[in-house]
Amino acid sequence: MTNGRGADGSSTADPADGRGAADEGGTADRDSVRVDRVMDGLRAFGANYTEFTRRFATWLGLHSTDAAALVEILYAEDQGAPLSPARLSERVSLSSGATAILLKRLEQAGHVVRTRESADRRVVTLRSSPDIRPRAMAFFGPYSERMAEAMAAYPPEEIERFEQFLGTLRSTMDALLANEYENGGPTPPAP
Repeated sequence: MTNGRGADGSSTADPADGRGAADEGGTADRDSVRVDRVMDGLRAFGANYTEFTRRFATWLGLHSTDAAALVEILYAEDQGAPLSPARLSERVSLSSGATAILLKRLEQAGHVVRTRESADRRVVTLRSSPDIRPRAMAFFGPYSERMAEAMAAYPPEEIERFEQFLGTLRSTMDALLANEYENGGPTPPAP
């Protein structure tokens, strides 16, 4: 991955283009290091969140993909926008057939129910079962509390700026996935 640094850690920026630093302690190098630290922090947070989901799966005796789907269903309900099977399929990156099999497993385990809440009776809505919500809250309760405590240490305007920053990163990633990576990624360089 390119981050403006060479394999040896030196800057790969060209000083002539106005973005590189004229000396080793230049602003561009400091900015590059800061960007690297932010990107590493985001990567590590994502890895930790994935680990929470994996442990939730183990705790419930589920496959990690099933637990990830259950987390998506619970989260969507919490946001007031329950998922359809098609939307869940997009969220967990599975085909519609694989999602149907996953949902069957979650239903048989008593974790999910399919309902028809729309005026269009063909539309299926996914809901968590009444018995899984307290279990999920018991598991994720400490996580939610600690995250709320950590964020409470920052003034609202800083949280708002961070929220905007994350929104920008997300829209950038969405655009990359929809365009440059739509078919799996850019063309690899020739050997």
